[in-house]
Amino acid sequence: MIIASARFARRRHLAKLVAAAGISLGALAWPTLAQAQASGDEAATASGGGDIIVTGSRIGRKDADSVGPILTLTSEDIIKSGTSSIGDLLQKLPSAGVSLNSNGTQGTSYGASSINLRYLGGAEGSGNRVLVLVDGHRWVDGVGQRGFRDFVDLNTMPQGMIDGIEILKDGASAIYGADAIAGVVNIKTVQPFDGLRGSVRAGITSHGDGAELGGKLTVGKTWDRASIILSGSYSRTHAIRTDARQLTTRTLVPQTAVGTNPNGLFILPGLANNGYFGTAAGFASSANPIVLNPGATIGAGNLADNAFHVGALPGDAYNTQAQGIYSAGPSERYGVYGRFDYELADDVTIRIDGVYNRRKSNQLFSPVLLDVGGTAGTVRGFAIPNNQAYNPFGTANGVPAANALAFGANSAWRIRKVMTDVGNRNNVQDVETIRLSVGVDGSVTIGGGEWRWDVFGSYAKNSIHTMAENGINYDNLFLGLGSPATCAATAGCVPINLFAPMTEAQAAYIRYTTREYNRTELYNAAFNVTGNLFDLPAGPVALAVGYEYRQNRGFDAPDAYVNAASRFLASQYATTTSQTRTATVGSYDLHEAYAELNVPIFRDQPFAESLELSLAGRYSDYSTVGNKVTLKAGVGYRPIEDILFRGTYSQGFRAPSILELYQGARQTSFQGNDPCNGGAAANPGLPGCAGVPAGYNQINYNLNGLIPGVISGNTSLKPETADTFSAGIAISPRGVRGLSLTVDYYKIKIKDAIASQTPTQIMQLCAVRGGVFCDLVSRDAGTGAILELLQGAQNLNSITTDGVDATLRYDFSTGIGRISAVVDASWLHSFKTTAPNPAGGAPIVDERAGRGDSPRATYPHWKGQASLGWTGDTADATLRARYIGPTTDVVNAVKDARTRSIIYTDLEIGFAIADDAARFSLGVNNLFDKAPPASYANAPINYDIYTYDARGRFLYASFSVKM
Repeated sequence: MIIASARFARRRHLAKLVAAAGISLGALAWPTLAQAQASGDEAATASGGGDIIVTGSRIGRKDADSVGPILTLTSEDIIKSGTSSIGDLLQKLPSAGVSLNSNGTQGTSYGASSINLRYLGGAEGSGNRVLVLVDGHRWVDGVGQRGFRDFVDLNTMPQGMIDGIEILKDGASAIYGADAIAGVVNIKTVQPFDGLRGSVRAGITSHGDGAELGGKLTVGKTWDRASIILSGSYSRTHAIRTDARQLTTRTLVPQTAVGTNPNGLFILPGLANNGYFGTAAGFASSANPIVLNPGATIGAGNLADNAFHVGALPGDAYNTQAQGIYSAGPSERYGVYGRFDYELADDVTIRIDGVYNRRKSNQLFSPVLLDVGGTAGTVRGFAIPNNQAYNPFGTANGVPAANALAFGANSAWRIRKVMTDVGNRNNVQDVETIRLSVGVDGSVTIGGGEWRWDVFGSYAKNSIHTMAENGINYDNLFLGLGSPATCAATAGCVPINLFAPMTEAQAAYIRYTTREYNRTELYNAAFNVTGNLFDLPAGPVALAVGYEYRQNRGFDAPDAYVNAASRFLASQYATTTSQTRTATVGSYDLHEAYAELNVPIFRDQPFAESLELSLAGRYSDYSTVGNKVTLKAGVGYRPIEDILFRGTYSQGFRAPSILELYQGARQTSFQGNDPCNGGAAANPGLPGCAGVPAGYNQINYNLNGLIPGVISGNTSLKPETADTFSAGIAISPRGVRGLSLTVDYYKIKIKDAIASQTPTQIMQLCAVRGGVFCDLVSRDAGTGAILELLQGAQNLNSITTDGVDATLRYDFSTGIGRISAVVDASWLHSFKTTAPNPAGGAPIVDERAGRGDSPRATYPHWKGQASLGWTGDTADATLRARYIGPTTDVVNAVKDARTRSIIYTDLEIGFAIADDAARFSLGVNNLFDKAPPASYANAPINYDIYTYDARGRFLYASFSVKM
């Protein structure tokens, strides 16, 4: 157990008093986000011509475009998006990289959903460099099956509370603090209204699986000085199995040797050339393992060997990938949201809101791939005496004592078996989210000018109870395989049969369910003031200042029995097949102060319709890593009203999270292709493969070829810093109303980046360079199988990425209705990770742009989406297309070393009812039933689950009402 620095303890009481004072005063900041629309003109119209506040600034302004590259998604956009969750919607953005979603039991989402802008997440699918806000304020970090998270889980937000989303694709640490390196996502909640809003949506794939059902109902009531909102949401998604789609049924990696299967794979020394059994030379040796004949009954005495045969392909090939694994896991979510506003006095308003959300999800895996033995195998130290009840070659089967074979802990026997009798492994999550916030906002007149102020206080908690069902209890297995006398003397012990199908009693005795718990908490308090300092000829100089306090906590309690030492096996072995980790307790707090200034330089000049300068600075003081100042400067220049040139430079800052600092060492399974497959003989140019036996293939070891490894935190981590530069142009010609074009270039460089090399990178470095590069890769000396790969967070030299975003919009009216067309594209020019060279010399540079040769890490140069919409008097239609460009794949003999491009096409038709009081729609996502492009790097599921969608054609219907 590790606890954050004592510096926090000295400040804890002051911090809690600040938070408590904010709450007791009814402190709630007026939402930082107001009514940002697609353009400044629209925004000004929506707000009656007054100032608005948009994501990326705390100063009210009339021109939303001048803040930076902002994408706005309205409630109507969300309704017509064809998606059932906010995560699914955001992950389709061209600027979004690999992000956690419900796909695949080969991943680590465990029912969570993230948004990873610019591919800058600190780990696969992570969104820890994207700041997710709700009405301009922080949301609590997520939790997971294997410990808590350090990013926001979008599935912890009830759908009914969401009214719109703004995405700032620019650094904003000086405005909002740490984590806003890749950008900011601001969720806008429902504002006070009178009436009722509701919707229901149902859908299913054309394959008859993956059914979805969801609905939400929101009611609002306003009075002269008060308003109330109550909302309820429900969503349920059913599973899709891997064996229900051709692409995901069988791994692309060829099976080159007989592997683990339900009939067992046996290496039993002493059986070959045994005179009593009459077995052939090499029978049951490591070179010629034997397999139980399907449906065989083991004969008595010297007939026992008749039930076995030497394993061979293709007859003994077995596809573990088809054994009930989910391609998309099931999930059920329900939540409630409430908000109460009350005007305490003229222009002083209190707001109280609360959220409760619950998610239940699970992922089904293949059964345990058991691997036990004496002095060989992944788990060693077992023994099967000759008088064990189910030893077919021992005295218990009528074999004379002189010929009976025992398999001792000190002999090189090995049994590998898919434990279908125990059942498919099933990971189950039950996540609860609560959030309470309260505050007050108002205004005061100083020097003839109005100054707006707000105070905010909140508490939020995410907690999760998890189960990992149908594991194996090694201690009980040891007893059940061991001495009959010892088993008989142990309460509940049941003799175990590993040589033939088990009884339910046997399976129940060795079955184990892991139960764990973790949580995250967030205390938050803030105070903001904004107004005009003085007037210049071009307009007022606006200022915003504020203070914020945060305290983040994380707690992880893994299963104590799983992490205990075995009573019978060597101390380095655990008690179960569940992956172990140490408990984690961590926390940090921080105090921050910021100032933002907006200075109008020119307005209504012949050479400048407007020229504005934005400046911001923030001071952050962390209890863990000390203090840091971040700055931001931006400029917006309109030579004429139709054209805006904009540019920003910002400094980013991200302190290491609780997870990165304090995470206890935990076992895991990595996905990757071992470059030493084939052994040393087949890879003479790879020094790190020396000593690996000929014919070796990782796919034949461990969990269907997954790489066993260890991940741990690092208390020596330093903060990472970033420099972000963006420059762009926005064109809205007055002569063509409804037409707009934005083009923005960005470049982000993160120094001392907190990251880990991917398992594939670690294995490739070891193979190509050998020596110290292999210190992180431990292999079995006899088989060559990787026993452990160590992956830990470190401050890499840098991550540098740059590219271009472009959006073209055209909305116009015709005699048959209104037409809306949008094309949104992102070009990733470069994404480089520069890491120190452990052997000295030049740093190691890994360019990822255009590559997809690592699992769950696809970086296409081009991504885009387009939509064409028509709205008539009583009907509307939307056609959408999403493009993901080609990438490289691992060089292999099965397919070319390329992952092809793909276009997903969606169509929706809607009908207005009762003068737009209700709407009914029918839609099809993935109209042409496109399967993801095959990827050898992502075997055994064969596609990048965090980039593509494998469910195929999806049909849905929805009904919404607004009264």
